[in-house]
Amino acid sequence: MGRVTSMRNPKEKTKQEYARRMDLVLEHIQNHLDDPLTLEEMADVACFSPFHFHRVFSGMIGESVKSYIRRLRLERAASILKHNDTPVTEIAFNAGFETHESFTRAFSSRFGVSPRGFRKAHNLSLTQKETSYWKEITMDAKIVEMEDLNVAYIRHNGPYVECGTAWEALCGWAGPQRLIGPGSRFIGLCYDDPEVTPEDKIRYDACIVVDETVEGSSPVNTKVIQGRRYATTLHKGPYTDLAKTYAQLCGQWIPQNGHEIGAKPSLEIYLNDCTTTAPEELLTEVYVPVK
Repeated sequence: MGRVTSMRNPKEKTKQEYARRMDLVLEHIQNHLDDPLTLEEMADVACFSPFHFHRVFSGMIGESVKSYIRRLRLERAASILKHNDTPVTEIAFNAGFETHESFTRAFSSRFGVSPRGFRKAHNLSLTQKETSYWKEITMDAKIVEMEDLNVAYIRHNGPYVECGTAWEALCGWAGPQRLIGPGSRFIGLCYDDPEVTPEDKIRYDACIVVDETVEGSSPVNTKVIQGRRYATTLHKGPYTDLAKTYAQLCGQWIPQNGHEIGAKPSLEIYLNDCTTTAPEELLTEVYVPVK
């Protein structure tokens, strides 16, 4: 008779641990639908890093934290509409909506009928939670050890779509010093998840790898990005689709391969020039830190 080895398999143990933690998060959400449910609170419930929690959640559940909570609140509202005569305005406020109108729009979008029309029709079909968090992995990823990187950089605060000004300033500084050539490595150091952090609070460093002897001058600074282990994959396509790659890497590939996400910034290495390359042909190496 063969030995039972699944519990001794590090990958299987990590998957089970991630699933256990996510179960705790989902149970907490279900039990606190009337509460604000902050990101930090939910990440703390299951001991996930707040930095990557949203990406892990999106990758495992298939929708964002905000969308998931709103869906559950709308489904609960639908159940109330079906089974009792609580005023629609009261149901809207209990579901976390500030106005009757915003609730009606969201409810109509979700169920294809207004709250009053739904109450009249009594035809509810709620979405059931999947029995498994795990999906087939379609990306090609691996674990690498990144060496220390000496970089010159400019900090950008604000939406990612506006970071071009930082890159223009950095290249305008590096070009005359002959720090840009065929082998130059352009790196984005990403501190925040744009689906979680308010746009005006997003932090991003536009970096170019330089020799350790290079000194910065305003507005450019220099620093060392400490070497560590990363899970990495190649993203092909527009930068606006990077969130999908992060979600699959953080919420599927990393836990299914027995790794734990580290609470450090992610790296993006840009392999071609977005000013001369069609968006669908852009190549970006994504690096997520792992313990």
